[in-house]
Amino acid sequence: MATQSTPPVSLPRPSKSNNPNPYPLSPTVNNDRYPIQSLINQCNSTKQLKQVHSQMLRTGLFFDPFSAGKLITASALSPFSSLDYARQSLLVFLQLLHHCEHFPDKFTFPFLINAASELKAFRVGRAFHGMVIKVSLSSDVYILNSLVHFYGSCGDLDLAYAVFVKTPQKDVVSWNSMITAFAQGGCPEEALELFRGMEKENVKPNDVTMVGVLSACTKKLDLEFGRWVCSYIERNEINVNLTLSNAMLDMYMKCGSFEDAKRLFDKMQEKDIFSWTTTLDGYAKLGEYDEARHVFDAMPSKDIAAWNALISAVEQNGKPKEAWLFFVNCSSVRMQNRMRSLLFVLYQLLLTERKDVFVRSATIAGLAMHGHGRAALDLFSKMLEARVKPNSVTFTNVLCACSHTGLVNEGQRLFYQMEPVYGVVPGEKHYACMVDILGRSGLLQEAVKLIEKMPILPTASVWGALLGACRLHGNIELAEQACSRLLELDPRNHGAYVLLSNIYAKTGKWDRVSGLRKIMRDFGLKKEPGCSSIEVNGIVHKFSFLTHFMLLM
Repeated sequence: MATQSTPPVSLPRPSKSNNPNPYPLSPTVNNDRYPIQSLINQCNSTKQLKQVHSQMLRTGLFFDPFSAGKLITASALSPFSSLDYARQSLLVFLQLLHHCEHFPDKFTFPFLINAASELKAFRVGRAFHGMVIKVSLSSDVYILNSLVHFYGSCGDLDLAYAVFVKTPQKDVVSWNSMITAFAQGGCPEEALELFRGMEKENVKPNDVTMVGVLSACTKKLDLEFGRWVCSYIERNEINVNLTLSNAMLDMYMKCGSFEDAKRLFDKMQEKDIFSWTTTLDGYAKLGEYDEARHVFDAMPSKDIAAWNALISAVEQNGKPKEAWLFFVNCSSVRMQNRMRSLLFVLYQLLLTERKDVFVRSATIAGLAMHGHGRAALDLFSKMLEARVKPNSVTFTNVLCACSHTGLVNEGQRLFYQMEPVYGVVPGEKHYACMVDILGRSGLLQEAVKLIEKMPILPTASVWGALLGACRLHGNIELAEQACSRLLELDPRNHGAYVLLSNIYAKTGKWDRVSGLRKIMRDFGLKKEPGCSSIEVNGIVHKFSFLTHFMLLM
């Protein structure tokens, strides 16, 4: 029974008929699709969305491409979105397309393409693009705008620009999509050039345009042009919302004009955590610690980003002692995870003398090892802000951090940006990390597809990552395949046998467990027993399972 917080949704049930299609599209589907939109828009939880999905299946509305597109978009883009659920819905939708007598139309494709953008599902989005061309919708501006955004979010700026150029009648969204793609993709010059072209075409920019342009100014550290943009916003009476205010604030801070930033911050009627943290970071970098502490104390909420921003900025200003003292003085402030902050502080203080790519990469690795994925990504972002170019090792460590913390979307985004944005060609370790990221989250088939399209031969570490994921999720068939490929490369890898044996044991297949143990004996392979250790008075004592058992007797 539905609770009061998640009221049930109700739709008319499909009438019985002799139609062999169990979910026929009734003549009233066009009338029913609009109430469905309203219901989807009213959902405020995944549970409610699933109720709508269930009713759509019962009434046949899920087989209406427009309605299904709305559901998938809500699954991927709503505040309570579940990417796994969106992905499952999307795959089901693709499988069931041939059951529907109506093909997706110009209203359907933007929803589907936007969902693919959020999921970073590059191959799926390319398939949608092909379908768009096939049904002669390749001149529809709404679809083309969605494709520009899709290719930009997946890091393929060449394809994004190719679609943009071929858009026959570009509207403001067309220009915004491409400007944003260039700005976020590390091509600020191209973004600004496009803005100038937009003006020549007499297309009136809006607040979204200016956020993209300011982002490009920030990446170029072009304060003069940034100031011109801010005056342009005022002269043209462009709506200044919180997002645009934060973009101006960020530009002033990072381009070194703290006075401009302070004036803007003081007159902002609405502020969020980004506004406060940006200002806090500015004071700290100027060495005005009293003002920084005042801002910190005035913040309505203090998350890990606020602590990191302040302490990191003080440390990078060459004052590690002050950073430590500030942490000690602020320790009375209640934190959600003090140990996490303390660990981050200690690692930050290690960067006093050398702040090159090697030290930063090592620090990211340390955070990853201890399960602090978010802190590792924060440090990676600061590394980019400091214009320290990441290398192959950096990305290995960042992807490990994503893997250990379950940050699937972040890992995918960074992996697909490696070569086009940072010029680092993914190697075997990066592919192994990505397989581990996907596998740990249960996306085993996506992991397999990634392996299949690798430009290099999969190594033992890649197959080992897949095997480990199969053990986690109990997939016997795939585990046997991964183990077989792994042993082809490394026949004496006793870990492979142990992992597969554990999978068999977990599913009660004891005859196969015995068979594997026999094979190991025949090969002369032996797994060392696990042990733990403890240091007492400078002496390390090791305990095996048998020792633990005897101590408990």
